[in-house]
Formats: sequence, C-alpha cells, structure tokens
Amino acid sequence: MFCGSRSGSDDTVHALAQDLGSALAAANVDLIYGGAGIGVMGTLANAVLESGGRAVGVIPVGLFSREVAHHGLTELIEVTDMHARKRTMYERSDAFCALPGGYGTLEEVFEAATWTQLGLHNSPKPIGLLDCSPVDRPRFWSGLEEFLDRTVADGFISAENRSIVRRVDSVAAAVQLTTCSGRLEW
Repeated sequence: MFCGSRSGSDDTVHALAQDLGSALAAANVDLIYGGAGIGVMGTLANAVLESGGRAVGVIPVGLFSREVAHHGLTELIEVTDMHARKRTMYERSDAFCALPGGYGTLEEVFEAATWTQLGLHNSPKPIGLLDCSPVDRPRFWSGLEEFLDRTVADGFISAENRSIVRRVDSVAAAVQLTTCSGRLEW
C-alpha cells in the first residue's frame, strides 16, 4: 500500500483509509506499507489492526529514530534506506494500491510500475489508484491519469504497459486487486 505520511486537507481520504483497512482485515489480506504511525499511513494501519488484521510496516532506520514509526504493528521491519524499504515492500506484496499522497507516494507508484514493465517483479503486479474526492472537487488521480494517457498518445508508454496503473473506484475493487498478482487483466 502506498499512501502519505501527511494527513492532507481532505478528511474523506482518512475515511477511505479507515474503510480500506477494515476491508483488508475482513478479507484476511495483510497490509504491507511504509511503517509510519502518522498521516494517512497511520490511519490505514490503525484500521487494519483495530479490525483484527495484520499490518506489516517497512521503515528506514533514519525515520524510525524520528519517532515516526508505528509501534503497534504486527511486524515492523527496519531497513537501511528508502531503496531497501521499497525493495522489501515490492518483494512482500502481490499487488499495490495507492491512496492519495505526495512525492513519496508518486515515486513508489512509478517505481513499482517500472519494475513491472521491466519484468523485475517475480510476477506482474498491478497498481490501483484508489480514488475519492468530494462531489464538488475533481477526482484526486484524474490529473495523473490524463498525464499517463498523454504518454501513451505521445509514444512514451505502450498501451499494454499503461494498464499496469489504473484507477479503482471503490474499496471493494481495491481489495479485489489483491487477488490479481501475476496478471494485469483486472
């Protein structure tokens, strides 16, 4: 799961994280995420744990020392740096889903997509962008989707590889995504 360590300004993101965490636990799907106890990450992990699920955090030692780490997780894996964090998350995950976040979230989405494109994962791993926005605002991931579509139109990403990253419009669809490891037809 990729999501922000910041809270953002839209409370619907935290409600979405709570719903997703509860649904993951109910479906017996382990949460593998960045290990923070703050922001959207903290909300998601707390929801998983409160619903009886397993939450596994992967956090670089430098962030752990800043007291950012969630200390109530099922498992907390300390790694040397951000590269080791992402590699560990990629190796332990069957699929990926991103909630709204900032640079770190985007970087994780794009690196995971690149690894799938290059065949570096042990099997293709789809990436869902879980969207939520109040009715009076554009969808959070709309601009990114337009950008990705433009890269296809301009010949920088193939239409086949564009399917690696797609928006999912519900918590149920995000949970369903976790069963799609090894294929991108979802």
